[in-house]
Amino acid sequence: MIIINGNIHTMARDTIERGYIKIEGKKIAKVGSMEEIEGADFKSEKESSGRKSKNSNSEHILDVKGAWVMPGIIEAHCHVGITEEKNGTSGDDGNEITNPITPALRGLDAINPMDPEFHAAIKAGITSVMAGPGSANVVGGQFVFMKTRGRCMDDMIVKAPAAMKVAFGENPKRNYGDMGKMPATRMAIASLLREELFRAKQYKEKKDNGSLEEEDFKMEQWLPVLNREIPLKAHVHRTDDILTAIRIAKEFNLDMTLDHCTEGHLIAGEIAESGFPAIVGPDLTARSKIEVQNMDFKTSGILSKAGVTVAVTTDHPVSILQYLPICAGLAVKKGLPMEEGLKAITINAAKICRVDDRVGSLEPGKDGDIAIFTGNPMETFTETLYTIIDGEVVYDYRRDERK
Repeated sequence: MIIINGNIHTMARDTIERGYIKIEGKKIAKVGSMEEIEGADFKSEKESSGRKSKNSNSEHILDVKGAWVMPGIIEAHCHVGITEEKNGTSGDDGNEITNPITPALRGLDAINPMDPEFHAAIKAGITSVMAGPGSANVVGGQFVFMKTRGRCMDDMIVKAPAAMKVAFGENPKRNYGDMGKMPATRMAIASLLREELFRAKQYKEKKDNGSLEEEDFKMEQWLPVLNREIPLKAHVHRTDDILTAIRIAKEFNLDMTLDHCTEGHLIAGEIAESGFPAIVGPDLTARSKIEVQNMDFKTSGILSKAGVTVAVTTDHPVSILQYLPICAGLAVKKGLPMEEGLKAITINAAKICRVDDRVGSLEPGKDGDIAIFTGNPMETFTETLYTIIDGEVVYDYRRDERK
């Protein structure tokens, strides 16, 4: 496939106002200006996007006539498929509220690709997501980074495990304290996590020096975290929870992402000094509990200007996944620079999720995940024209049932 006459926002270099992208198989092969290929015998594809043009190159030519061409949009934190739309409690597998420490749980074992929000996400230009367990437990289990198109999870995976979910604050307190169990306080949350990490560190030391007598399945799940191959994915809203998460990650020399980071704007300097990135949101929702009382779309801009790498999240289904670009736009409205808004749902999200070698920008060698819009996707009236995943058109506005 060759996409021509695009206003190409690569997220890796300056915008190419009139450019092209060549895809070979599932990968991007070339990105450049139309001047490079002006003499070639190209024709616009007039028929179905699945057919080849009858030109000298025998390739599918997609003339987008000046439309915005971007990397596929990325959601860095959500629960799509594991907390399904429409199916109520029967489709909610996001929280195993029977034990506060469950590192061996794998989100990919509960995600249902038939959740209708996957299709809605594709129509919004969202091509990949980081999805996994919720925040009921102190340790919730493993997240997976996946494409939004597919029927079999094993074929949709980009990275698994991709992160280990941990949670601070009201959610673990409420779920276990109300049952008269530990943790009922923030002190207990921190203590349980430290104890678990301490045991995991001892396990790793024994395995490394050859003195381990028997492998422990639960402890094995911590090795990618302790080896800093994947980060802790910390559910944090309040300033004290953010700082506790940073304190524990530093104690155990771990990588971490600060997810939600609702009061991050109040301690932007401390977060920047920590070096940990923030996945901010969901801000397009009600202030449903005390720890989100200071929720505001301004948080992303303040953190970004302080030097923190920022992504924006919907936390689907808390707010709806397909509105991720609009959430980024509202953050821009409240001070996040325009380019940083686009990065927050593309290359920054990819870097934070550690998949920027595959997705997040339009560069040769990366996956052919591309979203094409009538204009800036962060603006309300912008329409998606095409969504391309792994080099294949999976949404075409010409076949949209609304037309």
